[in-house]
Amino acid sequence: MTLTEQLDKLLMKVEKPARYIGGELHSVNKDLNNVKTRFGFAFPDTYEIGMSYLGLQIIYHILNNTDSVFCERIFAPGIDMEGLMREENLPLFTLETKTPAKEMDILGFTLQYELSFTNIINMLDLAGIPFKSKDRSESDPIIAAGGPCAFNPEPLADIVDFFMLGDGEEVLKKVCEIHQSWKARNGNKREFLEEVCQLKGIYVPAFYEPIYNENGVLQAIEKKYEKAPDKIEKNIIEDLDTVDFPNSNVVPLIEVVHDRAVVEIFRGCTRGCRFCQAGMIYRPVRERSQDRIIDIAKNQIASTGYEEMSILSLSTSDYSKIEPLVTDLMGMCKQNNVSLSLPSLRLDSFSFNVLEQIQGYKKTGLTFAPEAGTQRLRDVINKCITDKDIYSGMEQAISLGWTSVKLYFMVGLPTETYEDLDGIAEIAKNIMDIAYRMNGNKRGRFNVTVSVSNFVPKAHTPFQWCAQDTMESFEEKHRYLREKLRKIKGVNFNYHGTETSHMEAVFARGDRHVCETLIKAWSLGCKFDGWREHFKYDKWLQAFKETGIDDNSYAFKAGNPEDILPWDHIDCGVSKEFLISEWNKANHCEQTQDCRRGCVGCGINTHTECKQEGTL
Repeated sequence: MTLTEQLDKLLMKVEKPARYIGGELHSVNKDLNNVKTRFGFAFPDTYEIGMSYLGLQIIYHILNNTDSVFCERIFAPGIDMEGLMREENLPLFTLETKTPAKEMDILGFTLQYELSFTNIINMLDLAGIPFKSKDRSESDPIIAAGGPCAFNPEPLADIVDFFMLGDGEEVLKKVCEIHQSWKARNGNKREFLEEVCQLKGIYVPAFYEPIYNENGVLQAIEKKYEKAPDKIEKNIIEDLDTVDFPNSNVVPLIEVVHDRAVVEIFRGCTRGCRFCQAGMIYRPVRERSQDRIIDIAKNQIASTGYEEMSILSLSTSDYSKIEPLVTDLMGMCKQNNVSLSLPSLRLDSFSFNVLEQIQGYKKTGLTFAPEAGTQRLRDVINKCITDKDIYSGMEQAISLGWTSVKLYFMVGLPTETYEDLDGIAEIAKNIMDIAYRMNGNKRGRFNVTVSVSNFVPKAHTPFQWCAQDTMESFEEKHRYLREKLRKIKGVNFNYHGTETSHMEAVFARGDRHVCETLIKAWSLGCKFDGWREHFKYDKWLQAFKETGIDDNSYAFKAGNPEDILPWDHIDCGVSKEFLISEWNKANHCEQTQDCRRGCVGCGINTHTECKQEGTL
């Protein structure tokens, strides 16, 4: 019985069978006789999550536009499907051709979130592929990985053969070219890795060895292959208009998390929030031209049939020509009876004018991220907004008819005190008072949701040396805020899970030692750790105990700038000297200006000729 016939028997027994069948509009199939490199794009979560990820659409489009390469998609099966696959001995397979993942030449995982790491182990197991590089044979696929979590690759260093750092559009094609010439001469994997590590942005963990002293403190990272680079610099696409972007996205067969056409308008961010890894690793800002954005948007609407269009960036309002761009997009979408979604707008007059035109009478809720409850703490984290910005924005929103707002804050930020928590409650109360006054002293016409996440120190940020709050401290702060906000009528409160935040910190700052814990946790039943209903903290604690790893030392231990960090050989483009300077300024409650007011000396300009346009 073929794999397809086996699959057909299972589909009627599982939730959402369309997750597993492929054949969507704009999906690709190729004559395998003409294909030299089969690349499996593996997303370590379900179809609905993976198909919402724009990076998948971009890489799928780029690789499949190369005649000799066939990129196929592979997703983590749902729990019900996985159970049946194991019962029937059905291996992990590609959507396009129902080929076992084990038969791919290269299996590339995207690393979007630390709590997806156990799903990588689970997918390798379902594919029948040994977890560790050293245990795999020459016939097994080469395992690659990229994405934001690749900027601290060490927790997966024993598993992944090579990592790709930074923008992947150009380097992936070069990797495939090297693979084809290597394959033609029947080389071994070592030869392939020796050649591919010469490409910018490629990190081969086997070519580096961390050296620890007798106390377990990292002393050095030594090269084991002399031609490997001393530091691995990320790839940067300097001109987004020169790289291909999909005009015809694959259209999912079922509703996915972000079920819409989407155009990336720029990469990077100039704001410099000190807790934000994305703001550091995606520098510099590179804008796609307005004409190119409009052209892509038109083509996507025409080719996909989507009823919603969204533009994507880290901070939409910072696009230098945002007003004419949005005006053109609104006109185009109106002509095509398509709604326009604009995430990450600032609460200023232009944004409210745009939102008024887009949403009209059917106003969805506003979202805004002050991040901290006091100006002092906002100065510490370099979140350059004031109380006046918050309240004037709320007044304008209420005057235009909005009836709800969601405010995002963090708890556990460096130097935080209970006065800062009181500030969160004060902001919520003051907004409700503004709404009460502007609505003619009538209750019940406005509500505020305060949503709190827990601070997680991340690599390549000024806060990479900070200790995370203990779980007991997080829980006490949640209780304190809940009690404070409970007394304010019209305010709702929700918060992120403390245990998952702890695990995120362990793997965000982990080294190679935590790989054994990762594998052990999977063997104990851990997977889909980012899903509340599947997270098993007790199993994680057991895994740490059985592997002799002190998880608290990764999350709760503060470092200092003299430390050698597990990711110091990875160059995200922002210098360590700048991060130290920002850490010192945070401790003195000093802000750093937006890059668009003038260069702040982060070091990215030594890697690129990109210049940030636009003024504040």
